[in-house]
Amino acid sequence: MSPTVFRKDGYRFFFFSREEAQKHVHIYSGEGEVKFWLEPQVEMSRNHGLSPAQLKKIELIIEEHLDELKTAWDSHFSS
Repeated sequence: MSPTVFRKDGYRFFFFSREEAQKHVHIYSGEGEVKFWLEPQVEMSRNHGLSPAQLKKIELIIEEHLDELKTAWDSHFSS
């Protein structure tokens, strides 16, 4: 199961269920996929195919929605 938290600018922001405990989000687009840690700070974990410009845009979106992402993580993984 990989619930979508939101979509923005052609990117899907989602979690994989039953993955590692450290808060993070996966982002997918037609060009590739990236994983960002949400704590202790927003930081890229790994990238598959996205350009530096795309990564910067995604990081800005994450920063804008950080509280929403953390709340969604807590809600999804508390069950």
